[in-house]
Amino acid sequence: MGKKVAIIGAGISGLLACKYTLSKGFQPIVFEASRSIGGVWTKTIESTKLQTPKALYEFSDFPWPSSVTEDFPNQHQVMDYIQSYAQHFDLLKHIKFNTKVCGLEFEGSSEDELQSWSLWGGTGEPFNTKGKWKVTVEDKISPSTEIYLVDFVVLCIGRFSGVPNIPQFPLNKGPEEFHGEVIHSMEYAAKDYESAAEFVKGKQVTVVGFQKSALDIAMECSNANGVENPCTVLYKTEHWNVPDYLPWGVPMALLYLNRFSELLVHKPGEGLLLSLLAAILSPLRWAFSKFVETYIDKKLGLSKYGMVPKHSFLQEISSCLISTVPEKFYDRVQEGSIVLKKSPKSFSFCQEGILVEGDNSGPVKTDLVILATGYRGDKKLKDIFVSPTFQDYIAGSPKSTLPLYRECIHARIPQLAVIGFSESISNLYTSEMRCRWLAELLGGTFKVPSIKEMEKDVKRWDEYAKRYTGKYYRRSCIGALHIWYNDQICKDMGWNPKRKKGLLAELFEPYCPTDYISS
Repeated sequence: MGKKVAIIGAGISGLLACKYTLSKGFQPIVFEASRSIGGVWTKTIESTKLQTPKALYEFSDFPWPSSVTEDFPNQHQVMDYIQSYAQHFDLLKHIKFNTKVCGLEFEGSSEDELQSWSLWGGTGEPFNTKGKWKVTVEDKISPSTEIYLVDFVVLCIGRFSGVPNIPQFPLNKGPEEFHGEVIHSMEYAAKDYESAAEFVKGKQVTVVGFQKSALDIAMECSNANGVENPCTVLYKTEHWNVPDYLPWGVPMALLYLNRFSELLVHKPGEGLLLSLLAAILSPLRWAFSKFVETYIDKKLGLSKYGMVPKHSFLQEISSCLISTVPEKFYDRVQEGSIVLKKSPKSFSFCQEGILVEGDNSGPVKTDLVILATGYRGDKKLKDIFVSPTFQDYIAGSPKSTLPLYRECIHARIPQLAVIGFSESISNLYTSEMRCRWLAELLGGTFKVPSIKEMEKDVKRWDEYAKRYTGKYYRRSCIGALHIWYNDQICKDMGWNPKRKKGLLAELFEPYCPTDYISS
């Protein structure tokens, strides 16, 4: 009988973790709080589509069916694809649905012992005969509680669900002052499509936010109410949301997803030669960014609406903030069924609606406010640990990246990995690479370095992120360095990091999941 591995969450990352731990002879138990696999794809807004071209959002050994011809499949197509993957690799029998993990507690070593270690887990090994994780699980149907003892835990709980990010307001200036209703986009997405349309129909709606969910919800409100009850989008910062991935007819992947594009930026742990090359090629880096920016401005008419961002496209993509604009979004702005209103500082509530700080034109009158303000994935991750020490370790400093070596393991938390928290341009692509890396680590193919060396590496990646994202810095994102990141993963596993045939192909051909189908 193989060692027991608890996998928490049956979204994309959880399914991949299940598949690859099985391939190494381990015994995975997947705990899923809902009744379905799919993670964030189980409950979406009706108009939601894939954010990246499907060629980048693909399991390396399980291609999209030929019946899906769109570059950006919709929610139903994505869910069908995920279901087919799980069935093809017989993963469903390892999943316990409607089981919520309430807490994780490490048993076997005292906190004094943990703090004295110089190697991960004390020995540098992924397993320890003394150490076990106690997983407390609540059955949501019974309800009852059960405890599992496992040898390793893989947290695949994501960061875009569960704990909504609700803005804080001064006393007497919050939603309690408002005569209408205030909900988070999570509540809106949880409704079935017909109920959601009925919910906003005939109402003056204000959507707070300017990322993908905010834009999708605004479009749905526009569809329901037209110019009679325009939807107001209250935003803080303009973003380079893309209309497509073909700026001026050139595939975006040629500009940002090949080795040559990564020569233009400084990389964590690079040597002197690569550093000099990135400095010399910086004008080209600027030109690539401007090339994309001018296309987006022209295609969407951003200048006409005062929506040209002050930061570069490189900052946008390096911050993992890139998203696609719903088709005809700015046509709706032009016709007046969507109204864009900037709130550069803060806003508050009054009886009639929303007051924007510094705006003397009066309140934004509204009946319903939908906060598309994101999630507190860091809090969800922290709260799953019983130990305050582990809570502090996993949270790290609020001014630095989540301290995960290879974006997977914390140097001071033994026998545990986190998959799917750190973002990229294509989260499926990177989650699969991380699960393969983790499976090889668990299987004994390689060992991780000392705690001190791992912490140094985490710091280098944090410095890279801050260098290219500025104030748009997000705590876990490999940005536009997919290949450099995958190179480190491949070297650890003993794979050849160069996956193309010939020098020109290696430099200029975009990399995608199928390049890593085998070692």
